[in-house]
Amino acid sequence: MFRIARIYDEPTPDDGYRVLVDRLWPRGVSKERAHLDLWLKEVAPSTELREWFNHEAPRFEEFRARYEAELEQNPAVEQLRAIGREHPVVTVLIGARDTQHNQGVVLVEFLEAPAAG
Repeated sequence: MFRIARIYDEPTPDDGYRVLVDRLWPRGVSKERAHLDLWLKEVAPSTELREWFNHEAPRFEEFRARYEAELEQNPAVEQLRAIGREHPVVTVLIGARDTQHNQGVVLVEFLEAPAAG
């Protein structure tokens, strides 16, 4: 099971395996405070896509489509799926303030969707 949390929130015992999925390290968070098991920046949106989206909610559906297209070609997705098979709970950590319009939402939905074909 994948879940999403903000890296700025306190870790909880039920977080399971904690994976940061941002390309940039979040400001003001020390590595100790993050309690990470893995920083998988390779699964984050490309720099170009991240900068275009700029966390603007009206752009979210277009961002989703573009990011899903990137994920289709991204080998790091399989690494994250493998982690999901090894751990009962995987918490995908994001830095975004908006908890509804961010790459974590798209990524978790992508990972949990039935495989095409």
